Amino acid sequence: MTTPAPIPVFLDCDTGVDDSVAIAYLLASRAVDLVGIGTVSGNIDSATAARNTLDLLALYGRDDIPVAIGAHDHLSHPYGGGAPWVHGDNGIGGVDLPRSAREPVAASAHELLIELSHTHAGRLHLLTIGPVTNIAHALEADPTLPTRIAGVTTMGGAALAAGNISPVAEANIHNDPEAAAALLGADWDITLVPLDITVEHSLDEDDRAALLAADTPGPRAVGAILDHYFDFYMPLYGRRGCALHDPLAAAIAAGGITLTRAPRVPVMVDTSQGPGRGQTIADLRGQRLGDRHHEGARTRVVLEAEGELAPHLIETILRG
Repeated sequence: MTTPAPIPVFLDCDTGVDDSVAIAYLLASRAVDLVGIGTVSGNIDSATAARNTLDLLALYGRDDIPVAIGAHDHLSHPYGGGAPWVHGDNGIGGVDLPRSAREPVAASAHELLIELSHTHAGRLHLLTIGPVTNIAHALEADPTLPTRIAGVTTMGGAALAAGNISPVAEANIHNDPEAAAALLGADWDITLVPLDITVEHSLDEDDRAALLAADTPGPRAVGAILDHYFDFYMPLYGRRGCALHDPLAAAIAAGGITLTRAPRVPVMVDTSQGPGRGQTIADLRGQRLGDRHHEGARTRVVLEAEGELAPHLIETILRG
C-alpha cells in the first residue's frame, strides 16, 4: 500500500504553552509537512512568539522551516499584553530555551502564507491556533488566496459551551473578532475547533512525566513548559493538568483523530462592542438526531471526536 504524501501545512500561531505542544506534535506527525510558520500577538506578542518558535524548532533540529513575524496589533485595537498568568511572562511557562542562531525571515507572516500558497497551490492546508489577524491581512492583500488553499482548521470559538475570556467568547476569537469574521466569511472550507471539544481533552501529570523522561531535548522542553500551565488549569479540572486546545486542532488537521460529530453550519462572529463581542454564533438548530449540514455552509463545527487525544498525542511526540 502506498503511503499518502504528507499534507503541506502553514501554521499561524501565538506560541504559548499549548502552541508549543501543537508544534511538537506537527513536527513528529508523518501525515503533515510543516512548510512555514507565522506568528501573531495573542498569548504573547508576535515577535516573542517567533523567538519561542525558532528556539523550539532548533531543539528538534528543524532549522529548515521558515518563521515569519506577523501582526503585533489587531485590526481594531492594539495588542493587550497577552496572558502571562496562563502562559508565563515569556509565553512558554517561564522556561528559558537555548537561543537559536536563526532569525525570522524578512517577509511578514501574511506574505509568507501567500508565497507558500503559490508554492503548494491547491494542496496547502492552513492551521490557525491563535488570533487570525494575519489571515485577515492575507485575505486583504490577496483576495484570491482561498482558491489555492485546500482547507482551513481553526482553533477558536465556543458553539454551545461557555467562553473562556467572557461568558460567551473564546480568547482567540475575542482578541480579534473582525479578523475572525473575515476568515469565516472567506470562500474556503473551514473546520472550527471550539472550546466545546477542546476542554474535553486533557493532559495529566503522567503525560507530562513521560515527556520529561524522553531521551531527546524537544519533548523534555515541552514537558517543562507545561508546568506553569498545569497550575492554571487546577480550578477547571480539580487536578494538575491542562486542556488540549491547540494540540487538538493540530491533530484534526493531521487526521490523527476521527470526528464523530461535526455539522457544517453557518457561523457568524459578534463584532459589536457589547457583552457578546467575540461570540461565535453557530446555527446548530435541528442537530438533535445527528449532523444536519446546512446547504452552502463552508464551516464544520467540531463537537465530538472518537477516543481520547492524549495517548495519541504523547505517543506521536515521543516517537519523533
